Amino acid sequence: MELPVVAGVDGSQGSLRALDWAVAEAAGRGLPLRIVHASVWEHYEGVRSGPAADRPSEQVYAETLVAMSKERARSLSAEVEVTTDIRPEEPVTALLEEADDAALLVLGSRGHGPVAGMLLGSVSLSVAARARCPVVVVRGRGPDAQQPSRPGDGRVVLGVGDTAASGATARFAFREARSRGCELVAVRAWHGPRHPTVPHSPSDSDQLTAGRRQADQYVDTALAVGEGLAEVTVRRKVVPGTAHQTLLETAAPADLIVVGARRRHGTFGLRLGQVDHAMLHYAPCPVAIVPEREQGGAV
Repeated sequence: MELPVVAGVDGSQGSLRALDWAVAEAAGRGLPLRIVHASVWEHYEGVRSGPAADRPSEQVYAETLVAMSKERARSLSAEVEVTTDIRPEEPVTALLEEADDAALLVLGSRGHGPVAGMLLGSVSLSVAARARCPVVVVRGRGPDAQQPSRPGDGRVVLGVGDTAASGATARFAFREARSRGCELVAVRAWHGPRHPTVPHSPSDSDQLTAGRRQADQYVDTALAVGEGLAEVTVRRKVVPGTAHQTLLETAAPADLIVVGARRRHGTFGLRLGQVDHAMLHYAPCPVAIVPEREQGGAV
């Protein structure tokens, strides 16, 4: 059975753009689409049948939301098989469970409530940090954007990591570039001279050369997973600088940024690395966070 593309919806403009992106993704990959809305009230009150006036307003809203979302999805692509579900759980819990049986989880960058004005909604951030499948947070294109960014004549940008586990991230990026018919730009930053105009010693030059060489090796390893995919045009970008700034500069005209989930165990559980955080908060386009397996096989 093919795993679906799952879109989390809450009625916000951000989630509508995410739904549109998910529809296009499902159509491009020939996968079913599952639309999910999570609501805590259902857990405590239960679902009631009967006229709308006899049911909790939250239930009426949830049912209306998923019905309208399904209609919207079908209007965008009649070929995509669409199912819906209303889950009686906290959104983060529900979406993480959905991720266990999904090919991809698609979320908006902001939601309803007091977190709506933040750079990234707390639900999207929490799910991206913990999901076991790739998560796409749909950012960019402006508040009035109505259409997803695929297919397009832009690019897929791959942030190249420095672990052997990053093969999954590269494979995801190649697949996305191939389905869009656009180029793949593999980006790796390395630590260059702090003051380029100041002369540096031979030992400094050796270190810089080694840094550049290592960066090239990381890119070689990442791109090796796409050998044989002649239909994907690949461009390398290995430059001195910081990883997050280099990615953001490259992503300005991009359809999608793809980075690995470099997770860290912190005081409050799993946390994403600095580069992932920067992309989720500031990227001008959708961002895919792909889980990378740790040693021992656990995600």
